[in-house]
Amino acid sequence: MESCRRTGLSGVLCSLSLLCVILDIQLDGVLGATHVEIEHHLEMGRKLLAAGQLAEALSHYHSAVEGDSKNYLTYYKRAAVFLAMGKSKSALPDLTRAIQLKPDFLAARLQRGNILLKQGNTQEAKDDFNAVLQRSPDHEEAQDQLIKANELEELQEEAHAAYHQGDYSATITVLERVIEISPWDPESRELRADCYIRMGDPQKAIQDLTPTTRLRNDNRAAFLKLSLLHYRLGEHHDSLNHIRECLKLDQDDKECFSHYKQVKKLSKQLDSAEGYIQEDRSEAIDKYESVMKTEPNVEYYTNLAKERICFCLVKIKLAMEAIDACSEAHQRTPRNANVLRDRAEAYILNQDYEKAVEDYQEAREFDSDSNDIREGLERAQKLLKISRKRDYYKILGVNRNANKQEIIKAYRKLAQQWHPDNFQSESEKKEAEKKFIDIASAKEVLTDPEMRQKFDAGEDPLDPENQQGGGGGQQGWPFHFNPFESGGSFHFKFQYN
Repeated sequence: MESCRRTGLSGVLCSLSLLCVILDIQLDGVLGATHVEIEHHLEMGRKLLAAGQLAEALSHYHSAVEGDSKNYLTYYKRAAVFLAMGKSKSALPDLTRAIQLKPDFLAARLQRGNILLKQGNTQEAKDDFNAVLQRSPDHEEAQDQLIKANELEELQEEAHAAYHQGDYSATITVLERVIEISPWDPESRELRADCYIRMGDPQKAIQDLTPTTRLRNDNRAAFLKLSLLHYRLGEHHDSLNHIRECLKLDQDDKECFSHYKQVKKLSKQLDSAEGYIQEDRSEAIDKYESVMKTEPNVEYYTNLAKERICFCLVKIKLAMEAIDACSEAHQRTPRNANVLRDRAEAYILNQDYEKAVEDYQEAREFDSDSNDIREGLERAQKLLKISRKRDYYKILGVNRNANKQEIIKAYRKLAQQWHPDNFQSESEKKEAEKKFIDIASAKEVLTDPEMRQKFDAGEDPLDPENQQGGGGGQQGWPFHFNPFESGGSFHFKFQYN
């Protein structure tokens, strides 16, 4: 206070002056401590970077930059960590700041030029390489990179010229080299993706567009295009995932939201239909009918719906409906092995074994590795062979999906019709005996679950060739004796059971 009186300062001004002096002293102490801390962070960052612990190294470099925002080396070292982590976009501002603080820092210039070149920014990259060469004319890496930058500039012009001329194949060829030099350039990948789409190769377009979602900030256009491509390919889950990414960036994006509603509705119907199939529920057919109404313009979904309706009708054993549906599906996709397999099963249900064998053989041409098709063909061939001997379903005149009550009813009717006692002449009686035995055999096989399963699998359980220790003609008679051997005077009382 005495010094204030000597200088003539008022009391308030004197107090503020003293406070500033105290703060300056304290700040000097803090800065001294901070310098030590900065050195510690830089050293820790260097060690962790050398050990490959990039996230931990980055954390220390963050602290070093915050502690001293005027040190060009801290920015450069943090940029090195970003590059090691594959985050070139994050490294670029640090390199720029390092160059601003030290314009003659050639290492930062060269590194920034390399990043700009990989991003396809040829003019900016050339500026950096020329700046290095002005100070160091013999710098080999800068010379090589400048040559690449000039080459890239020419290739970019060539690619765009070919594209505007409609020569998409030539554009793709040129862009291969462009992308080799500038793999982080989203524009080149987007242009090549467009060429692939125009040439009818959506899968390659997807491969090019996918990385552009990371190369551009807020690349909603790429997410929408990816969603549309997956949708048209029938990959509705992938389509839904991409369109959701678009809406994460902007939930009010009209194009993305409109497509999202369509994909979500269709995806829900498809998933629901497949769920019904797994549960053996006929509602699956209605769901696939809805799918065709929801998306009538994308052929894939109509073809899929037709194929699955065919499968469902076979599964619920509606033979004629299944044959019609499968035939329609086959017309739409002639090389679809699943449709041929399902129609073959429908023909088996309809006891048309020759056509079943034909369909299975054709299906095998398109899918030779399928065990289902191989086993199905073997079964159809067995059934065809048996049908040329005895087909128990045909003998009783029932469908392959007939239940036990329907089988017994048919059996009773035919047994009454063909009972030998109904016939007078010897020839008629012998014919009736044969039919009567076949009718009784059919009833025995088809009302016994185990024997029916064998017959459905293509094996006649009453065929002597399929029985152990067999022989003798009596094995075709289910009651182990022939009631007609005693002569025409024998009156057999048939028991209905």
